[in-house]
Parts: sequence; C-alpha cells; structure tokens
Amino acid sequence: MFDVIVAGCGPTGAVLAAELRLHDVRVLVVEKETEPVASFARVVSLHVRSLEIMAMRGLLDRFLERGRRRPVGGVFAAIPKPAPEGMESAFLLGIPQPIANRLLEDHAVELGAEVRHGAAVVDLDQDDEGVTVVLADGERLRARYLVGCDGARSAVRKLLGVAFPGEPSRNDTLMGELEATAPPEEIAARVAEVQQTSGVFSFGPFGDQVYRVVVPAGGVSEDREKPPTLDDFRQALRAVAGTDFGAHSPRWLSRFGDATRLAEHYRAGRVLLAGDAAHIHPPAGGQGLNLGLQDAANLGWKLAARIRGWAPETLLDTYETERRPVAEDVLDNTRAQVLLASPEAGPRSVRRLLTELMDFDEVNRHLLEKITAIGVRYDFGAGPDLLGRRLPDLDLVRGRLYDRLHRGRGLVLDRTGRLTTGGWSDRVDLIADPVAGLDVPALLLRPDGHVAWIGDDQRDLDDHLARWFGAPDSRHGRAAVGNTGEVSSNPTPGAAGSTPGGPARSPDRTDRTEAV
Repeated sequence: MFDVIVAGCGPTGAVLAAELRLHDVRVLVVEKETEPVASFARVVSLHVRSLEIMAMRGLLDRFLERGRRRPVGGVFAAIPKPAPEGMESAFLLGIPQPIANRLLEDHAVELGAEVRHGAAVVDLDQDDEGVTVVLADGERLRARYLVGCDGARSAVRKLLGVAFPGEPSRNDTLMGELEATAPPEEIAARVAEVQQTSGVFSFGPFGDQVYRVVVPAGGVSEDREKPPTLDDFRQALRAVAGTDFGAHSPRWLSRFGDATRLAEHYRAGRVLLAGDAAHIHPPAGGQGLNLGLQDAANLGWKLAARIRGWAPETLLDTYETERRPVAEDVLDNTRAQVLLASPEAGPRSVRRLLTELMDFDEVNRHLLEKITAIGVRYDFGAGPDLLGRRLPDLDLVRGRLYDRLHRGRGLVLDRTGRLTTGGWSDRVDLIADPVAGLDVPALLLRPDGHVAWIGDDQRDLDDHLARWFGAPDSRHGRAAVGNTGEVSSNPTPGAAGSTPGGPARSPDRTDRTEAV
C-alpha cells in the first residue's frame, strides 16, 4: 500500500512527489504517456515565485544551466513596459518544457519516488481508509490518498465527479517556433503594422534565425488534441498578416484555446486535485505551469504532515482555502489580458489607457507581482503586511535563507535570541540571527516559504507552531502520532531527506539550533 498515488508526472505531479518524499512519504506517480511528446518541445517561462521554490529546494542551478534569463517587463498583456527599478528577482527563465519536466522528474526519483510511465488511471473508489486506483491494464493499486495532477482533461477529476464550471474555448491561437526566409527588416515592419490592430499576433526573433510565432487560428479546432501543421500556420499567417514570411523548418507547433474553468472543489475525501486538473485558463502571461508548481509546493508538506501523523485536523483543508482564490485571481487576470488583445475599438482604448497607467511604478509593479505570484498573500488573520506573504531570500550571517529550506521543514528566524522551537524541533528548524535583513523581531516560515507568524513572544509562537505543525512532542526527537493523524506505511529512511549527491538523513533526528 502506498501513502500517496499521484496521477500525472508533469511539473505539478513531479514537484508534489518530491515534496512528499522530503518527509519520507511513500509515493507512486503514474503517467499515462510512455515518453515525452517530442513535437511539443515549447519553451515555457518559470516566473519569479517558481524560481524561488526551485531555490528553496536546491534546484535553481540545474534550471539556470539549461534555461535563458528574460526580463520580467512586458509580461502583462504583452504591454512593453520594463520592470520597475528595485523589483525583486527581476527576471524570468525560459526553458524547453521537456527539459523542465525531466529535471523535476529526476529530482523526485532521486528522492525516492517511484514513477511508472504508460499507466493511465481509468477508475477509482475511496473509503474511510484509503483509495483504490484501477489502471488501464487492470492493475488495482491502493493508497491512503490520491492526487490528480493529470491535466486539463483530468481523468481523476471526472471519475471523482467534481464539476468544472467556466467558459468553453471560443478561439484558438497557434503558437510555435520556426524559421523564415523573409528579410528580418521586412518581417519587423509588417509585424509592427499588424500589431496596431491585433493584440494576439507576434512574429519575433528568438535567436539562431528562429522566430517565435503567435497567430489567431480563425476558429476552434474540432480535434483539440491534434497538433497543428506548418500549413495551418502558413494559412493563419496569410489571413492575419497577408504573408506567411516564408515560414519553414518548425521546431515545435501547438495550439491553445481561451477556455477558462475552475474546479468546484480541490478535495473530495481522500482525493485531491492540483495544477491544470483544478484550473485552466488562457496562457496570457505564462502563468499556467507556474500556478501548478505553486499548488504542489502548498499541498506537499500538508499532505505529508497528515500522513506522518502530526497535522492539525484542519491543515489539509487550508490547501483549497489558500490556493483556490489564487487560481480565481489568475483566471480573472487572464480574462482581462485576452480582452486587452482584442482588435475591437473598445478594448483597444482600454489597452491604451492601461499602457499610460503602467508608467506609474505602483501600477506596473502591482501587475507584475500578480503575474509572477510574488504578490500572493494568504489570509492568516490580522497582522503586519508581511504576514501570509512569501519571504524573499535573505542574507544571513552564514549563507542564504533559501539554502536552509532544502529539506522542506518549517523554520523560525529569530533576531532576538530568546525563542525556541521546543517540542516542534523535529519539524521546525531555528536560526538565531540578530542581523537578518528583517524589520521584525522574529518570524515563523512554513515549508512553502510563506510567513505564518511575526512577533517576539514565546507563548504566541507556540500557539502558531501548534496551528501549523500540530501538537508538540515532549521527546523532541520524534513526531507525536495522535488520533488526528496517520502513520506512514513503509517509509524509506534517509532517501527523502537526502539532497542529490548528499548524505542521507533520518526523519526522526532532532535538528540543531543555529546561533550566529
């Protein structure tokens, strides 16, 4: 019996599996595809918050080596405004999606996750003790929980009977990378002319004589799963721009629609949804993959806590209460961006007005923080503005903050030198650093990097440790298991806590307090 079965080994499923393995949860990932689809090698953008998550788990260098840095400016509705000065982490990372998928899957496997390709979920049944999952070959598997990370056409969501309300796709857009024989100056002049009346069109140089193309398809494809052809692109380009620019030698070609849907619930009993299985929207601003990664970072430690036995009764419910409003906001801003790309007179007027407003740093910063997810603030009650927000990487006396988060544990950052994690030391680390770059005395950081408490009172801290990390353990070295939790079956000691290439860690070890 597995602790968790994850359906889908895209970025969301792979990140979730890795997060669970950091806590020695026994994970099986089933992926219906036997291998990556080589023809869909599009470049995706990892946004600021996603890059921070990679840094918190020690993965950022792997991605930086394989990707290309891009400026943050211009990501909202493709309005060409540079990022305001002083904006944190002011770059995105463009990386081919198959490479990103492979890096994340490799990380999950390194931590001990089992991945099966060519294994599609066709049925499920849950009871008070767990979930039975039936695969296409007839194999029946059993787990305590099932998480559907299986995309927009999620089999798990459909089998679960969770409604997926929203708007169907009304327009298709073609996107790809290809070469062109037309002179660059001719292409640039024609593109500039077309963009005066069409916000959903671009034909821009991408390096190595390759152009990134986005062009309206002129209708909705009857077969949404069938990839477009080069002839489809040439026809669409001639309809919109009056020329196909001599397009040839495509690197990859795809289509996307403007459907916008949000799952009615993210959880039904022991089955949960994450990523595109829970929400779909137009790709305006490149937020989809990032939204799924951030779902996984939010869910992973909570589900692991439930299985390991120390989760407060309501902890797992906070996954939906925190992440569904974030998805609602993404759906709203992508709807707005699609409207701003319309060639009609009214939306074009609004676009011109917004372009003027974005000259104000406050407006520009607000929109960029929305798109890149560094503006997300969970509702943890009244308190300073930092409460509920993600904490940027900080310089410490010894190293950087994110380097202390690789194991997916909570962390108290104490500038007073008076606080302790006490009976939570098996789940929460303590760093006493009087010069940390903060204007608050101390804070509690959740494993997903969001600030859960700010203050300097030990009793108040203990209350919040209990809220997020369960009852304290008087033994200080082993998480207490009570009637609100579950004990993990067959954990693999050490594998989950190992960083790639690093030593194994026992999940039951008491961590040290660092004083600097």
